[in-house]
Amino acid sequence: MINNFSFQNPVKVVFGKGTIAQLPKLIDKKNKIMLTYGGGSIFKNGVYVQVKKALSGFEIIEFGGIEPNPTYETLMKAVAIARQEEVDFLLPVGGGSVLDGTKFIAAAVPYEGNDEWNDIVLGAKRYSEALPIGAVLTLPATGSEMNYYAVISRTETQEKYGMGSPVLYPKFSILDPETTFSLPKTQIANGIADAFVHVMEQYLTFDQNTPIQDRFAEGVLSTLIEVAPKVLAENPAYEDMANYMWAATVALNGWISTGVAQDWATHAIGHEITALHGIDHARTLAVVLPHLMAYKKDRKLSKIVQYGKRVWDINADADQTAELAIEKTVAFFESLGIPSKASAYGIGEETIAEIEKRFAERNQKIGEHGDISAEDIRKILEMSIS
Repeated sequence: MINNFSFQNPVKVVFGKGTIAQLPKLIDKKNKIMLTYGGGSIFKNGVYVQVKKALSGFEIIEFGGIEPNPTYETLMKAVAIARQEEVDFLLPVGGGSVLDGTKFIAAAVPYEGNDEWNDIVLGAKRYSEALPIGAVLTLPATGSEMNYYAVISRTETQEKYGMGSPVLYPKFSILDPETTFSLPKTQIANGIADAFVHVMEQYLTFDQNTPIQDRFAEGVLSTLIEVAPKVLAENPAYEDMANYMWAATVALNGWISTGVAQDWATHAIGHEITALHGIDHARTLAVVLPHLMAYKKDRKLSKIVQYGKRVWDINADADQTAELAIEKTVAFFESLGIPSKASAYGIGEETIAEIEKRFAERNQKIGEHGDISAEDIRKILEMSIS
């Protein structure tokens, strides 16, 4: 059975070599643009020069320094500048964190209240207005270029939360695989892991008789597994980088999730690890997912078995297939150079206790059935340090 759904994705994707040059066709010259970026990699890989050349004659102000886990504190500085300068279009150039941070900026600039964190990030109030944004993607990972979600951190309180609204869909996203060739291999590995877990959050639940969504999910997972060693090689082919880039985009653009129950427990737990320790988002997901799979194996058995058979070509009885599928998942992350144990990052009982406390205080239960409690989260994390 498939749930009722309404689906619309308005993002115009401009994909391929040399597509940054199309920016003047995508932005009105009347717009006053704020160009946002991260730590400066776009200056080293030539992307900044391409963007500035394409937008020659446009009115542009710049805001750099958006962190890999974009912080509320940094983003509010951009909001103040954008308001003062009366910016009316935002153009993030970079990876998912830059896009996520810019989505917050887009919602915050026209906001007339006095508590952007509570009302926009935590969603205490619905907002129906945002500045328009485009995107030039340089790091495939989050899928933020084709969805309306963002994840924002707050340094002051060591918190990290997701936010989103349909008004935050990018008007367009430029995806040029050539921009990815200068990425450090650790970032490519993180991007693959991030996209992989995005698919698993939407797919690895229970049998819902949704063969289109299942086959699509399995195709993306298989593609990521296939291209991983190729894009991590010294001289990857353009076609492989292009396939990786597109896989990361469609992993979280809504196609897989239409009409299905979703999990997202791995992300909820992983966000807390990042908030407390600053560990790369993708690496926290690799720490949580295999242990969550093992802990919830009985409840997720039919889907784990399907995953094992279709994605990993395992041919055994149900219990053995499930065990081997979990082992294959761990081995895949480790093949990317990403550990699947929290203990590899020095995380121990103190962190686990704090995360359990946070979920207990919120009275929050997670997972596709809403049956993963604070106590369950503690047990899952204890498996990751044993």
